[in-house]
Amino acid sequence: MNKTLMNIPFSPPDISDEEIKEVVDTLKSGWITTGPKTKLFEKELAKLCQTEKVVCLNSATAALELTLRVLGIGEGDEVIVPSYTYTASASPIYHVGAKIVLVDVASDSYEMDYTKLEEKITENTKAIIAVDIAGIIANYDKIYEIVEKNKSKFKPKNDIQKLYNRVLVLADSAHGLGASKNNKMAGNIADFTTFSFHAVKNLTTGEGGAVTWKSIPGLDNDYLYKQFQLLSLHGQTKDALHKEGLGNWEYDIVAPLYKCNMTDIMASIGLAQLKRYSQLIAKRHKIIKKYNEAFKDLPIKVLNHLDNNHQSSGHLYLVRINNINETTRNEIIMEMAKRGITTNVHYKPLPLLTAYKDLGFNIKDYPNSYKQYENEITLPLYSKLTMEEVDYIIKNFIEVLKEF
Repeated sequence: MNKTLMNIPFSPPDISDEEIKEVVDTLKSGWITTGPKTKLFEKELAKLCQTEKVVCLNSATAALELTLRVLGIGEGDEVIVPSYTYTASASPIYHVGAKIVLVDVASDSYEMDYTKLEEKITENTKAIIAVDIAGIIANYDKIYEIVEKNKSKFKPKNDIQKLYNRVLVLADSAHGLGASKNNKMAGNIADFTTFSFHAVKNLTTGEGGAVTWKSIPGLDNDYLYKQFQLLSLHGQTKDALHKEGLGNWEYDIVAPLYKCNMTDIMASIGLAQLKRYSQLIAKRHKIIKKYNEAFKDLPIKVLNHLDNNHQSSGHLYLVRINNINETTRNEIIMEMAKRGITTNVHYKPLPLLTAYKDLGFNIKDYPNSYKQYENEITLPLYSKLTMEEVDYIIKNFIEVLKEF
């Protein structure tokens, strides 16, 4: 073991003086809740995603739930989601009263088994939620092919669903802001895409999230934006910004809805992060390249973050160690911790969690998910990592693997 220990956390936020200045400016402005900076942040995100509109909210979970509600998905409906993901990909389905339908991942993959996905589609299926794990965009071409093939099963319940006339394709791209595939940006690939700005994400607002969508004929983007605004602010017809004018207090409540708006304090952090975002992603890819080169002869499997057709956001560096079980994986994590290196696991499959066991899911029905999980370790990957720290992680990880 190294005599000189470093202390390397898993994923601290990258906050510079620019973010601090922007927040101070907001605090001094007298406008700290949803206001001009939130609206500006939405516009700048739309430019990055190459979409017309973005709605900023207080979390990606809220963004996904409100998307289901805007689409009129609820009781009696089914929504398909991979079993290998975080609970936030599935819990919004439960929140709106629809049935969660889990699909195992393919063998030796973090993506859904698309054959099994097709088998799960019924006349009650209203949406598929794919997950851009680690910031790598899923195979939406295949998903669209499947939903088009099964259009005859789709039974629309409202006017929006009639416009699509097929199962809706949603992207949980909590990891994926700034990723691209086949010259399209995350946000402009699935029908609707949600992002997370939680503290550990590439771009943070402390907490926070957003939703965007692809424009389609017959569906007015301003109308959609307004629906998200109503849902996120009590069903109130005016937000505080639009009530600000002299004598402009009058408003209505069209339904007893929810409260999950983003504040200008949060948005100001995001605006400063966006200005640096291309550099933050570039740093992550520099670290990924260094990891890949150092680990190429080890008995491990890593993800492809970059090739001619795609570039990930570089959010997570997932490693699967050949021929070990869950117990050994946990011992490796503890040994890395003794060397001052915090690692993680992404993810514990949903059927292993009490909440999903209570809903009737059994990990035995999702064998590929368990195989992905039992030997997976996520190494630190973030823009504040120094190259000296990266070298330390590499050296120690190689040494620890030799012990097992």
